[in-house]
Amino acid sequence: MAKLNKTIGFIGAGNMAEAIINGLLQSGVSRPEHLVASDVSASRCAYMAERYGIQIGEDNISVFNRCEVIVLAVKPQHMNEVLEGIAKDSNYAVTERKVVVSIAAGVPLQRIERYLYASMDEKERSKLPIVRVMPNTPALVQAGMAGMAGNRYAKKEDLKAVRTVLEAIGKVIEFDEASLDAVTALSGSGPAYIFYLVESLVAAGKSLGLTESDSLTLTLETIKGAVKLMEETREPAELLRKKVTSPGGTTEAAFKVLEGNRVKEIIVEALQAAANRSRELSK
Repeated sequence: MAKLNKTIGFIGAGNMAEAIINGLLQSGVSRPEHLVASDVSASRCAYMAERYGIQIGEDNISVFNRCEVIVLAVKPQHMNEVLEGIAKDSNYAVTERKVVVSIAAGVPLQRIERYLYASMDEKERSKLPIVRVMPNTPALVQAGMAGMAGNRYAKKEDLKAVRTVLEAIGKVIEFDEASLDAVTALSGSGPAYIFYLVESLVAAGKSLGLTESDSLTLTLETIKGAVKLMEETREPAELLRKKVTSPGGTTEAAFKVLEGNRVKEIIVEALQAAANRSRELSK
């Protein structure tokens, strides 16, 4: 994996920031001396310094000014306060090019720009591209799937740098920002759908007389095997499903129930609801 010879700062040192930091170090993309973090919790900062050997910034503005890539890893409800604190600080200035990366769900680029660009002219703004990212929780085990969208100042090299960071914790696809609501609904919320499916299959196994442990093992290994089969054969899911579904067989009996209850249509409706909610939260 390519190395990123840039100083990367994390404003907020919670679980997702830790996942990215761990990924950067485990993959060799970055080194502890190139990583800096700040957080409202002193104990969290102490933990991150001890666990990963990274640097700790005195405050948010020191991390911002010191780093070439700044990851805004704060909760959406705290984003306005954090951005205002940075932008109104007397030491806030952008003299060298740096890129800001937001991983806060539902926070649009325009809102971040409203704070960070308020005191800047066009030349200064062009030195501070902003990239919005929608990650998901499997990033915690370096198996994440993220979508990203840059603003009008984000150049190819900026997006490449952000891609390098995100590929340390999984995979990433670039989108227009308008598509990030769909990304949120599909991959951002997606792990919860899979967990729900696992819950349901385990419950079904128990109802058929299996132990919970055996039901869980059967479920997880079946899901992993099905995913691997799709990845290696590259065959469409519909075709693979039909290969399993013999006429008059057990799988067909199950699908008669699923289709009779409009399960596929309900899943589509559910994701549409998630995407609509994402749009509402972005306003």
